[in-house]
Amino acid sequence: MGTHPSNPSKDVATGRTLLELVTENQALLSPSVTERYGQKLPFLFKVLSIQKALSIQAHPDKKLAERLHKEDPKNYPGIYILTIWLSERAKGRSLDDNHKPEMTISVTPFDGFCGFRPLEQIASFLTYVPELRSMIGEDEADKFIKAVSSTADSTDPDVVSKNKAALKSLFAALMTSSDSSIKELTSSLAASAASSPNTFGGPEFGGKDLADLIVRLDSQFPQDIGLFCALFLNYITLSPGEAIFLQANDPHAYLSGDIIECMAASDNVVRAGFTPKFKDVKNLVEMLTYSYAPIEAQKMKPIPWEKGDGNGTSILYDPPIEEFAVVKTELPAGGKENFKPVEGPSVVIVTEGSGSIAVGSKKEALTKGLVFFVGATAELKIEAGEDGVVAFRAFCELN
Repeated sequence: MGTHPSNPSKDVATGRTLLELVTENQALLSPSVTERYGQKLPFLFKVLSIQKALSIQAHPDKKLAERLHKEDPKNYPGIYILTIWLSERAKGRSLDDNHKPEMTISVTPFDGFCGFRPLEQIASFLTYVPELRSMIGEDEADKFIKAVSSTADSTDPDVVSKNKAALKSLFAALMTSSDSSIKELTSSLAASAASSPNTFGGPEFGGKDLADLIVRLDSQFPQDIGLFCALFLNYITLSPGEAIFLQANDPHAYLSGDIIECMAASDNVVRAGFTPKFKDVKNLVEMLTYSYAPIEAQKMKPIPWEKGDGNGTSILYDPPIEEFAVVKTELPAGGKENFKPVEGPSVVIVTEGSGSIAVGSKKEALTKGLVFFVGATAELKIEAGEDGVVAFRAFCELN
């Protein structure tokens, strides 16, 4: 849902694209959003229903995306980024250097990978998973364990930088393994998980849950390097309503569940596992931040939205970036909520229930699956029907 040139949303009544609509009427975006991001929505709003693991990937920042497009336009089309670049250049300004973030809000129980595990977990797996040591190499494994054994929890910037360098070296060794090693050792890893689930991975961070995850992923992508990435990346589960935020250049993979996703508007993805699509191991290894932290550090805490009625039915997921935020509104049967104007564009999707949505005197019926565009400065009202309503609203409002 959005104005990305490759596939902009369309008006169900007229067939006009949302891109055409906002290009012809810039007031719908607001002067500040147009000045900052050009004649398009700065975000893409998505619904994903994940039945099988999605690729291990990261999204590049704009500088890297520009370079990838120049070097490999077939695999990195970069349509939106180049359009913005040309627009900014025409105005005599340099290309904006902001990152390419995304936020995921769970609708049903969800699991996935998000960022790198704390270093002590990775070191433990190097000790207790022989297939991982064989894949990495004994010398590389011992070097990493020695390097982080007493510094894993340090917050000293110099120490953190050295730890990130050690993690990058270790991950590069994994991702550049030979095809024959990957084929042999992934099969052995899956067999070990299936035969000894309770002791798999070691006494502290392993066990049946990790073993079951390896077996599940192997059934979907047998002999894939992504099996070993499960020992490097944070494994996260979300209950409905919980959310995570990912900066650009953070590795992640979504494994199962229904989610609402919002991201800065770009097509560029660098993949390296769990996919039949183009894999770019070299660029993935080079681009990652190698930040390592417990998964709780990336979970978001929604707050009541001040533009609602104040009755707590609308909560705000507000990541630390300007491109987007998302509001979840959940109303009981017959419930109503009036929303103050947002100084920017919005997209609303109904995920449960029915009711009505109104802007001024214009009123439309709400049912599950319908999507609405709301222009800047519009006062919005949502009213639930007999079965209540749940809606998500993505918007951009600049300070």
